[in-house]
Amino acid sequence: MEQWLAIKENIKAWIKEVGKEQLIRMEQPFQMKSKSSDIDLVTEVDEWSEQFLIDKIHTEYPDHSIMSEESGWHEGQADFEWVIDPIDGTVNFAHRFPFFCISVGVKYKGETVIGVVYVPKLDEMYEAVKGSGAMLNGRSITVSITERLNQAVVATGFPYDRATDPNNNVDNFNAIITKVGGIRRTGSAAIDLCQVAAGRFDAYWEIKLKEWDICAGLLIVEEAKGQTFSVKKEKGYQVLVGTPAIYDELSAILEWEK
Repeated sequence: MEQWLAIKENIKAWIKEVGKEQLIRMEQPFQMKSKSSDIDLVTEVDEWSEQFLIDKIHTEYPDHSIMSEESGWHEGQADFEWVIDPIDGTVNFAHRFPFFCISVGVKYKGETVIGVVYVPKLDEMYEAVKGSGAMLNGRSITVSITERLNQAVVATGFPYDRATDPNNNVDNFNAIITKVGGIRRTGSAAIDLCQVAAGRFDAYWEIKLKEWDICAGLLIVEEAKGQTFSVKKEKGYQVLVGTPAIYDELSAILEWEK
């Protein structure tokens, strides 16, 4: 546990530094390109942020493995694996919309034990170590106490291939939107997960997510006493999180195989 706590403090220091640089570069011209589709973007700031973190990890923990969004898998010999999204919400960042974050999860022997998400524009640091609860800027957080779906504020998102694949979450959205108190779409899975952990959203669901989108955030929700579900499908993860009551109601509507 002490080792996990020490790693978490390093992560916080590193991503705070990355976030500061992202805010500077956000206001300057930067290069960007498309990946899987015209709306799936990567910027030079994503690449710089990722390399900064990889260099820090290789220096401090040279035997740890790393899975990162832009450069993929970096093999290590230890039981630790880092899962990094240097900018979750790149489209937002590219349009200078403030909802983007840095997400870092650490797995030990295949289980996520550390999760840290930093939202630079809001200066909000979400963190969790397995078994120790969740925090926002040093203050303990828990999920909301909302019990009725028609009073709940929920969040979701849509995949990059939504124009070409009918499995695009639109049917789920249509089934849910008339039953909830409100629905939001921030454009960052990691931020959405953290908003559930902080009690600001009552639930969140999405499809076709990558592990770096959700690794840190899922642990933060779990440690904030939220209900979580994730399963890997052919094109990515299906995820549902929320307060226990709202989770159950949304689960019944979604009818996902458990």
